[in-house]
Amino acid sequence: MSQERGNRSTRVGIVVSDKMDKTVVVRVDNLVRHSVYKKYIKRKVSCKAHDEANSCGIGDKVLIVESRPLSKGKRWRVRQILEKAVTA
Repeated sequence: MSQERGNRSTRVGIVVSDKMDKTVVVRVDNLVRHSVYKKYIKRKVSCKAHDEANSCGIGDKVLIVESRPLSKGKRWRVRQILEKAVTA
């Protein structure tokens, strides 16, 4: 069924906030090489993602997939939790 819909982009990031209901904020880090100085710069992007079961917690590593607009700022869904955060 996913091939019928076309290729949807995916990102891997860390959950930085889970205070909203069925929504998590995911920080995606990306290394970009500077065009002049050739050094690597860490770029950060925050995405709001839909978490239907409210199963994600702060510090979890998640895979998010692009989806239709679910609200004003929410365009991603949590596909799976790759690593759970270690709680002390």
